[in-house]
Amino acid sequence: MSTPLPLAMAELARWRAEGLTLPVWWRDDDAIEPTPALDRLLALAERFRAPLHLAIVPQPAQPELAERLRNAVDVFALTHGWKHANHAPPDRKKAEFGAYRPLPVMLGEIAEGRKRLRDLFGDKALPIFTPPWNRIADAVVSQLAPVGYKAISTYTPRATRFAADGLLQVNTHLDPVAWKSGGGLLGPDQLDAQMSRELEARRTGSADNGEPYGVLTHHLVQDDATWFFTERLLETLAASGVARFTSPLDG
Repeated sequence: MSTPLPLAMAELARWRAEGLTLPVWWRDDDAIEPTPALDRLLALAERFRAPLHLAIVPQPAQPELAERLRNAVDVFALTHGWKHANHAPPDRKKAEFGAYRPLPVMLGEIAEGRKRLRDLFGDKALPIFTPPWNRIADAVVSQLAPVGYKAISTYTPRATRFAADGLLQVNTHLDPVAWKSGGGLLGPDQLDAQMSRELEARRTGSADNGEPYGVLTHHLVQDDATWFFTERLLETLAASGVARFTSPLDG
């Protein structure tokens, strides 16, 4: 058993004293094929009985991944872009669906991605779009519902419940990977403090607790320290008595 995160655990104790419940969901990005890292991820989800939402890149996704997940319980597929290809100019942040290509082209790829995941994963493929790098142009967002999506997921607390007509916004909030410094784990104390602040904001009503608190992992790039932190995070939630895993579509 790992050691729970102390600041987050203290905040969750306040939730318990006030009789509150924290909705939680777990998203993991960039799956394409079966790997030992995926096996490790699935084992961790099974251990904590945590539903797992794999953001899968549709175009390169392999049938072997669908076969690996066929009998997995509470594992779902989300559409993660199309090819996870950057189309932004060199001086802009990476984006596959930014305002740099014709809208019909992008919507065609997004619709095809949804179809491919449904063909591969059947009912496990949820109508949720997760743009690579968590970036997407407003014009694209406004057309996601017409091409069959019910929700969009990016990063940081949502500003409003709906990103567009008929399109739920259900984001992720805690990502342990130190992307800006080239990978590895962000400082565990920093992550613990961030989680505590975000949960306090929810408890006191300055943030939306109707949005499930989103854990974001990336199994393909995590080092041992990041895996251990993920385990600590799940242990914290499991031991809290107030966290309840839910579907992002219930947010």
